[in-house]
Formats: sequence, structure tokens, C-alpha cells
Amino acid sequence: MKPRSVIHAPKLSSHGLARILSKMGSASRTQAAAWIRDARVRVNGRVITDPEFTVRQGVDTIDIDGVTIGAAQRLVLMLNKPRGLVTTASDEKGRDTVYRCLTGADLPWVAPVGRLDKASEGLLLFSNDPVWAARVTDPLTGPQKTYHVQIDRLPEPALVAAIANGATVDGERLEVHAIRTLRAGTRNGWLEVILHEGRNRHIRRLLGAFDAGVLRLIRVAIGAQPLGELPKGAWRVLTASEIAALDNSMRPPERA
Repeated sequence: MKPRSVIHAPKLSSHGLARILSKMGSASRTQAAAWIRDARVRVNGRVITDPEFTVRQGVDTIDIDGVTIGAAQRLVLMLNKPRGLVTTASDEKGRDTVYRCLTGADLPWVAPVGRLDKASEGLLLFSNDPVWAARVTDPLTGPQKTYHVQIDRLPEPALVAAIANGATVDGERLEVHAIRTLRAGTRNGWLEVILHEGRNRHIRRLLGAFDAGVLRLIRVAIGAQPLGELPKGAWRVLTASEIAALDNSMRPPERA
């Protein structure tokens, strides 16, 4: 995919060339390194083949295939992830990835913002801005994430209260920001779980500590951005106002 001519970045600190290209949203760091090794990248008119070559972003001029690039305008899109897809660009086991849902789309390079495991569904963000994505996923600054979870037992008040207190699983403390019962049937029910920090299989492991198995797990919101009525497997680009609302739902870092 050819890079697009876009607005120039403000001056930033010096980094390796591959990292700079990734930070500018032109490609993943791995893809950028491949372009550099293939002698497709020039810095100030000089071909560079070392991905770690030091570049002053905002000062040095970078060309890829003769096209001068700058920092790409931030792009954020949302996907309603179906079950059965892994959140990665490529999978060593040959499993389908979330990029299958983007096949044929005329998009610049974008990467998932955080993860949903293979069995989970719902709201997954993508962006071409790795710095912004890191803020979203940082447990200290990122917005809260809201999930609807179907469990394989009735959500009795005692169970919900116990989960609200958290648990230590395999030496790791797992907690929720908030939890409540959405509805209950005759054999199972649905919970709404809100997390500030999402660890690996956080909800599944926490509920498992209380003998509650997960039947379905759907992320329905990230900060101010809801999943809404987006069909399963569909995606759309967020508006500037939606991105601003996400920015406003970020939390300031805690002071020591």
C-alpha cells in the first residue's frame, strides 16, 4: 500500500527510522523495517537501509517510493468483532483474524487498539496512531470498558457482590470497576461489567474464580463510544466528534 501525502508532523524527539514511520501512522514497525531494508525509504534524499537509523521527526524529510510523507491525520474506526476471530495482523496457527472484516477496504495502515480474545465479541477500535492507541490501552489513562456477559448460572445477589470484591487468580489481583445484573432467566443470566484495566482474559478468569462460566462476552462500549447498532462483522470510521469524546473520556495519570 502506497503512503499518502498528508500533513506534516510537529517536531518530536529523535528515534529509529522504522519507529518514526510507525509513529507517523505510515505502516506497522515491521512493515516499515521491510520497506527500509528494500531501499524504498530516503531521509533527506539519501537512501537508508538501516531500520534503526536515527531520524529527527519534524526536522528530517522522509520519502517512501518518492512520496514525501508527514504525520498521518488520526484515523479511528470501530468494528463489531464476531466470535472466532483473533485480534492480530497474522496468526501462526492460520486462524482467521479481525482483518478479515476489513478485506477490500481502501484504508491506510491501521492496527487494533487493545484486544478481544477469540471467543469474545463486540466493540474493537483500530487506529493509525500508535501513540494515541497506547493512551487508550494504558490502565492509568485509558477510558473504562463496558461488557455484557452471559454466565452459565443465575446471577444471585451474593454472587454479584462477591465478584464486585474481586479475587486473586494465579497470583494476580483481578478487580472490576462496577458490576450489576442486567437480567436473569431460569438457568442463566446477564451481567454488566465495567473495567478500568483489562488484563489477559480478565473477566473469564475472575468469574471462573466464583464458579461462573462465561457463555457470551460482548464489549458494548469504550469510554464514551458505544457499540450501538453496528451489525456483526461491520465497521465504520469514527467522526471527529466521536474521537474528541473518546479523548475526553481518558483519565489523567494519577499523581504520586
